[in-house]
Amino acid sequence: MKIVLLESLGISQEILNECAKPLVDAGHTFTSYPKDSNPQVQIERAKDADIIMIANMPLSKEVIRACKNLKFIDVAFTGVDHVDLAAAKEMGVKVSNAAGYSTQAVAEIALCMMLNLLRNIPQVEQRCRQGQTKDGLVGCELRGKTVGIVGAGAIGCRTAELCHAFGCKVLGYKRHITGNEPSFMEFTSLDELLNRSDIVSLHCPINDDSKHLINAQSIAKMKQGAYLINTARGPVVDSQALADALNAGYLSGAGIDVFEKEPPLDTTHPLLHSKNTIVTPHVAFASAESMLARAQIVFDNIEAFLSGKQKNVIL
Repeated sequence: MKIVLLESLGISQEILNECAKPLVDAGHTFTSYPKDSNPQVQIERAKDADIIMIANMPLSKEVIRACKNLKFIDVAFTGVDHVDLAAAKEMGVKVSNAAGYSTQAVAEIALCMMLNLLRNIPQVEQRCRQGQTKDGLVGCELRGKTVGIVGAGAIGCRTAELCHAFGCKVLGYKRHITGNEPSFMEFTSLDELLNRSDIVSLHCPINDDSKHLINAQSIAKMKQGAYLINTARGPVVDSQALADALNAGYLSGAGIDVFEKEPPLDTTHPLLHSKNTIVTPHVAFASAESMLARAQIVFDNIEAFLSGKQKNVIL
């Protein structure tokens, strides 16, 4: 089999070589390339590939259809909305993801944003550097706050556990309750969650139902002075509506790690200029530990696929 990695997995070349060695020793070829989102470049690199590995780089139907030998797409990411699954299905290509690799990393970033916003860390850090004091910027504790978790999958539930450990009341909203959710979570309707929460943290996938789930109408249902955290998917939030609510003072702050497109962003993006907004360039999933776990999962996916026992099945 010809295996082609089309972008970095965020690990050292040494670790990458170690991960690929069992495949190479078994007679397969493995080639890695730096990220290039140009479909024509991707086609040239992967046109003869049996297996394509990517992380969060878009993989279009144009590329998938051009790779006539393609049998398996191994996605080193939890979400797969950047892969044209319809084209993969049409071509009979199997798809797996790397579910679970970043659960702790994303939950920690969500909590980090909550703490930074409540304690005014960006503002007091700037004051300190300017030789000033904390006057007027004394913040609040996370303990005792009500945190609403929208999307109580693995990451949402882990975020809920961390918030609970800090002494928060935790509300949850999800379409299907499995019974495996933490017992301390109180599940409500989305409207009730928005109305009762001091902090709303988004952990839902992007689909037709969740696109712009947080818009002007849903923001109006939130508590005045509440905070919004988005470490899920950018299109879940109407960025302009959120920026308007922040600039008007209706919401007290926001922590945003994901946007409508992958960074780098246009410098005129409204959330880069809204009040009390912490922005990060889609880093929540990326820790040294999660990158290593991700690499192990995706190479294990290939071993499983080659043995006829596909894991982490999307298609």
